[in-house]
This record gives sequence, structure tokens and C-alpha cells, in this order.
Amino acid sequence: VQLQASGGGVVQAGGSLRLSCGASGGTFSRYRMGWFRQAPGKEREFVARIGWSDGSTYYADSVKGRFTISRDNAKNTVYLQMNSLKPEDTAVYYCAATTYISGIYDAYSYNYWGQGTQVTVSS
Repeated sequence: VQLQASGGGVVQAGGSLRLSCGASGGTFSRYRMGWFRQAPGKEREFVARIGWSDGSTYYADSVKGRFTISRDNAKNTVYLQMNSLKPEDTAVYYCAATTYISGIYDAYSYNYWGQGTQVTVSS
């Protein structure tokens, strides 16, 4: 499956952005979808994940209550709504897909990756 992330940009602290990730070349509804981010000089970290059937969601503690992951299987798209953004949310955001049930928070368990979209939050 091929993934294409979009929606990044520059926003002031407290603002909002919605990232989108379109999928092609596979049965999108069968993949568990995740968002990760990587700031300069830091390792890639888990942000959120959504299941493929029951829509179960998981979030990093740092974004819980501010970010919402959702998916539209009819449009082969997963979204990340980001509210109350903070400067520490600045990073390149990647969408990822996996067929594995386990390894929710582990980047190595995701089979497919998009190219990333830059999010910059100014103070």
C-alpha cells in the first residue's frame, strides 16, 4: 500500500491543523493506521493509532485530549486532528500502516510509511 500524507504547515501555539493520509494500492480497511512524528535530533515517536474494524484508538500521553485520529474507509484516508498545538509538537509527521495487532507504539511493527509532512508550531 502507498501512503501520501498532507496538511502540514506553520501555525501559532494554541492553533489547530488537520493532517490527512491517503492510501492506495491495497485494501485500506484491513490496515491498522498510525501517526508518528520525528523532531530534529530525536527518534521517531508514536502519536496515535486507529484499528481497522472497531475503530479502537490509542494515543501518546503527550497528545491525549488534544489530538484525534479518525479514518474514512470509503475514502481510503486517515486523519489526525491536532488542537491546542504547542511548540513541542513541531516535527515531521508520518502516517503508517500495519497488518500486525501487536506493537501498537513501536515504529518497527508498521509495514508501510508515507513520506512525512512538516508541522511547525511557533510560540
